[in-house]
Amino acid sequence: MFLIDTHAHLYLPDFDQDRASMLAAASKAGVEQFLLPAIDAQTHGALVSMEEQFAQCRAMMGVHPCSIKEDYQNELAIAQDWWRQRDFIAAGEIGLDFYWDKTYVDQQYEAFRVQIEWALEKKVPIVIHSRNACLECVQVIKEYKGRGLNGVFHCFSGSSEEAREIIKLGFYLGIGGVLTYKNAGLGAVLSDIPLEHIMLETDAPYLTPVPHRGKRNESSYLPLIATKLAEVKGISLEQIAKETTQNARALFKV
Repeated sequence: MFLIDTHAHLYLPDFDQDRASMLAAASKAGVEQFLLPAIDAQTHGALVSMEEQFAQCRAMMGVHPCSIKEDYQNELAIAQDWWRQRDFIAAGEIGLDFYWDKTYVDQQYEAFRVQIEWALEKKVPIVIHSRNACLECVQVIKEYKGRGLNGVFHCFSGSSEEAREIIKLGFYLGIGGVLTYKNAGLGAVLSDIPLEHIMLETDAPYLTPVPHRGKRNESSYLPLIATKLAEVKGISLEQIAKETTQNARALFKV
């Protein structure tokens, strides 16, 4: 079995004491590649350093919507400077977050569009954060119809309607630990979604799947999500691994 963790913040301090052994445990569990989304200027250096240290890790670049504050233009400038220095596999994670704070809604929209333009210029996909803002993100993506924009809605946990809107755009659904939560209802949504539109992620160290919920999440838990998806779809774990890995390779060119 070969799995790709398409979204994991493994460069954060949560893993400073056991990063190498954590990756080894993930490899033993069948997770062989790790795609690392950016957050903001405070962690870009650690992100790039991890990719340089571990060949199985690939970095993205962008500014998380929760990091879009008064100094958002400076944050964007720093990320753009990284893009000038080198290539990344995606612009991410970028998007809108209306859960924690709506003080900077206009700035979030501006930053989202600016970073979409970077992705189009570099011909890479985008990785979208859309907490409490899924359909708002969909509306932004519709503005770029016909320009070849593609990507994934990270940590999808929405409705069937939202899933259908995302698929119409040609985007993937990033499925993580929420699928294993008893009252999330995500399994019912995904039961009718073709596997060709789905890829797997952990969002480590966040959103730990059952039965480890409440502990630090890590990439070795990705098979728990894959197993739950196999149960939901009524197909083998091997088929889940094969198709979601193909999807990740097709989108991110890894």
